[in-house]
Amino acid sequence: MTREERMQKIESYGKGYVQLTEALKQFPKEMWSFKPSPDRWSIHEVIMHIADSEANAYIKCRKLIAEPGKSIAAYDQDKWSAAFHYQDQSAEDALELFRRLRLSSYNLIKTLPEPVWLNSVGSMENETVTLDDWLKVYEEHIPAHINQMKKRYDEWRKKYLK
Repeated sequence: MTREERMQKIESYGKGYVQLTEALKQFPKEMWSFKPSPDRWSIHEVIMHIADSEANAYIKCRKLIAEPGKSIAAYDQDKWSAAFHYQDQSAEDALELFRRLRLSSYNLIKTLPEPVWLNSVGSMENETVTLDDWLKVYEEHIPAHINQMKKRYDEWRKKYLK
């Protein structure tokens, strides 16, 4: 990734909270708990997932910077969702946690020297992850979930607003 491409991704990454909160305004809160089937997440659960994912991203980013070459473990998002009863958690708290974590990582990465971007870690899935890889994944994470939320909203509308 070129420095210019990276800087564009960093700026996009830094706008994740605003992207998310603006998108959430499209969906009536009364439908946030709607699940089209037991194995698919509601908008509320997606918000909870985003906060947990960002907490994991926060740690992964710092390990990439401070402990390159070490191995890091992934987390099982479905087990986390079940174990933490996402539907029972506060979406407002999750959004605030996401905002703070994202801002902290954004402020850190936007000033990193070029050589740090070459750092990598191994994952438990036997793949090597660079800081550029990390940025690409998390810069795309919020837009992907916004699309998921739009689909959930469309499913809800088809079911309840015929």
